[in-house]
Amino acid sequence: MPPASMSGARCDVAMVAGEASGDMLAAQLLAGLRQRWPDWQAAGIGGPHMQAQGFDAWWPSDKLAVRGYVEVLRHYREIVGIRRQLRDRLLAAPPRVFVGVDAPDFNLSLEGDLRAAGVATVHFVAPAVWAWRPERIEVIRRHVDHVLCIFPFEPALFQRHGIAATYVGHPLAPLIPRHPDQAAARAALDLPADGPVVAVLPGSRRAEIAHVLPRFLAAVQRMRQARPELAFVLPAVPALQAEIERHVRQAALSDVVRVLQGQSHAALAACDVTLIASGTATLEAALFKRPMVIAYHMNWLSWKLHQRKMLQPWVGLPNILAQEFVVPELLQDAATPAALAEATLAWLADDDATAQRVQSLQQRFAALHDTLNRPTAQLATDAIAQVLG
Repeated sequence: MPPASMSGARCDVAMVAGEASGDMLAAQLLAGLRQRWPDWQAAGIGGPHMQAQGFDAWWPSDKLAVRGYVEVLRHYREIVGIRRQLRDRLLAAPPRVFVGVDAPDFNLSLEGDLRAAGVATVHFVAPAVWAWRPERIEVIRRHVDHVLCIFPFEPALFQRHGIAATYVGHPLAPLIPRHPDQAAARAALDLPADGPVVAVLPGSRRAEIAHVLPRFLAAVQRMRQARPELAFVLPAVPALQAEIERHVRQAALSDVVRVLQGQSHAALAACDVTLIASGTATLEAALFKRPMVIAYHMNWLSWKLHQRKMLQPWVGLPNILAQEFVVPELLQDAATPAALAEATLAWLADDDATAQRVQSLQQRFAALHDTLNRPTAQLATDAIAQVLG
């Protein structure tokens, strides 16, 4: 059954954000919508950042925070049930506009049903058809009125296929200072002012904690043995903090790894290098101008299926945007604790070549920051107003 809060609730703009990063992106858009249309009510599926903007979350976004084919199959019935209930609710009382935030496997189908019923549909964060699953372009053309793109090269690609699209910049870019204050971040987290700090970011999904975190913690053990002076911080999504702390205890690292409640931006500002799971967080690390090692591990069948649909040799957003391996990627079988530790420690080597490598990377990330820094909320609401006529 739908949550009780759904009954009779007015909804001008319906939104679905499927995980922690989508919740943050959607919150920025909601702020712009509230400024432009103060009396509008927003509801659907979202997380705490959206709720802080007055969003009525009929379901929490972490219900959809599942990655990988096998993992999706395990939650398939629940996810399909949520989508069906949400669709029926929105068809019974149509909103002015529906905005699907990322989560294309969930949102594109829902957008198709709503558009067929006359509801304006907008997709925020274009599916990466340039990287994998290019067959989605036809689905987008049929199901979506307008795509809000967060990377500058995307609108031309969609427009070639007859899909209206607007580059709105990346909502995270204005939130992250161009020159992060490392000293202030360390003081706020009670970290040593001097000495190397490693931020460990294993992801925000339960499956990532199961597959990625144990490898990261094993790498931490190796790094600690090689460099006893290293400090480690691990920002945890609040819903998964207890599970993450259990893994840390089992690895006998409770005295070594500081588990933080959220505070991923503070951790990235404070660190010298981050060992990080592939996803939106890698772009955040780039915006903080931090060297990184990108890694990922998933169920072997999900990995095999994923490989078949990849169009580019990179999976990390910094490398995709640079179109080269500016930072290391260690995926699946290559993501061994020894390899992860070695690649992370390489960024901390005390020599001129490493210092030049870090400086060059920071310059590239600063240029990327400038490209992505746009008035996203204003540009997005302008596009939505255009869709609404």
